Amino acid sequence: MFNTTRGLILREVRYKESDKILTVLTEDDGKITARARRALSPKSKLAAATQVLTFSDITLFGHKGMWTINEAAVIEQFSGLRTSLESLALASYFAEALEAVSDEDYPDPAILQLGLNSLYALSKRLYPPEHIKAAFELRLMCLSGYEPDISACSACGETRLTEAYLHPRGGEIYCGSCRPDAAVEISRAVLDAMGHIVAAEPKKLFSFTLDGGSLKKLGQICEAYMLFQLDRPFASLDYYKKINGDNK
Repeated sequence: MFNTTRGLILREVRYKESDKILTVLTEDDGKITARARRALSPKSKLAAATQVLTFSDITLFGHKGMWTINEAAVIEQFSGLRTSLESLALASYFAEALEAVSDEDYPDPAILQLGLNSLYALSKRLYPPEHIKAAFELRLMCLSGYEPDISACSACGETRLTEAYLHPRGGEIYCGSCRPDAAVEISRAVLDAMGHIVAAEPKKLFSFTLDGGSLKKLGQICEAYMLFQLDRPFASLDYYKKINGDNK
């Protein structure tokens, strides 16, 4: 059985001398595992299109529950990622996170679109890396069923909040009078940015503005929220923070 689709290469593992086993997030079949024969050979026609962090047209052959890539052509290589170690490390974190939340053979176009938009913004340096990272993390949680409830105080329903307190476990916000001990204080500007990330159209996801201190706070909140909800570490995130000088 042949199948033609488009997919983002999330991970590769060398197999035998010149083959690769790829994890691919596809438009039509969700996350799949596919073998790319001789993709590591210098003369391979699959070499460019099967690189990690490349979005490609791929033709798959399915046999006994296994996919093999017969043909592949590059759509977008996000070449700007490979000119900066920081950008490449952050993009690798995005790929690991996308793999973590995606299911085998279950397509989710919105998650794929988020990944592509984030890689494009990072590659083209449209926004600071920490800006893209925070938006990616929070939006990914929303698309994965963990959207935080930040419209009003979870205890009293107050919506006119000049500042708020976010509970990292459930993603609820509280006013100053109702805040629980574990809640983290956030400013109105950070709360508005979170609201934008949750509700914005995909193409406008990154269209918000914060000063340096507020952006750092947003980044801390979004990262902590995603790590708590997924309840797992990310080696690529640890590496990104190491080379970025952020070991906290």
